[in-house]
Amino acid sequence: MTTAPNVPFDQREGTIWLDGRFVEWKSARIHVLTHGLHYASCVYEGERVYSGSVFRLRAHTDRLYRSAQMLDFAIPYAKEELEAATAELIERNEIVNGYVRPIAWRGSEQISTSARATRIHVALACWSWPSYFDPAAKEKGIALQTAKWRRPPPVSSPYEAKASSHYMIATLCKHQAEANGFHDALMLDWRGQIAEATSANIFFVRDGVLHTPTPDCFLDGITRRTVIDLARERGIEVVERPMFPDELDSFSECFLTGTAAEVCPVGRIDAHAYQPSTITFDLMGAYSERVNQVEGALAHE
Repeated sequence: MTTAPNVPFDQREGTIWLDGRFVEWKSARIHVLTHGLHYASCVYEGERVYSGSVFRLRAHTDRLYRSAQMLDFAIPYAKEELEAATAELIERNEIVNGYVRPIAWRGSEQISTSARATRIHVALACWSWPSYFDPAAKEKGIALQTAKWRRPPPVSSPYEAKASSHYMIATLCKHQAEANGFHDALMLDWRGQIAEATSANIFFVRDGVLHTPTPDCFLDGITRRTVIDLARERGIEVVERPMFPDELDSFSECFLTGTAAEVCPVGRIDAHAYQPSTITFDLMGAYSERVNQVEGALAHE
């Protein structure tokens, strides 16, 4: 199912899976008093489709269910049912290479801070999406601006959940970066340490060694873990540690990882310049090869 990319998302053609049945795209609606809208009681996933299959589907499914549990609700479908619906949805929408968005949220039966009377809703949507960042910008390395807002301490929220409430800061940071001519933002944490981009993890290269921040207050991405494994398989040393902005000049390469971003070179953070080179390109190629192994268990794990 092909839809022009400039068509608003609520006006696209296709099918969405909503609460156990397939519905016409434009008919997938929620009530204005939905708790997930008012109180951010909502979790979701982002999944990439390669050659008609979701890469690491079970890892994403497991995280969706863990995220819901951390927000104190249970998804009312078996994991296998959700995954079967995902496969059928991809086929119905004729997606070859694209993106799947599973989402679960509290309904509109109760509007108050307490929400135990609400019904849990689940939806799946998918669409074609070849690249998160502009391919031309990605080729030479995107530009990041250090953000004004910071990731809060881990005692302030269940940061390991992929929950919508965690992304309002990201939206503000990305808007500010784009308004200033950058592609994305570099987010620090409450201590002033380097954390991540707005929706992707970050890696740096120094003297052939890969450095990445310890994910102790932000999401330890599925793509992040995959890239770390790929690096170690190639004999590249990976160091997970606290990292600080005053180190930015000491690195030669930088890249982002994420389900949407995949492996994306960074050419600049503020005034600090990087040159995408051997390690970045090697891991980009290795990741591309891995995600396209659709016949094996990796595509469905």
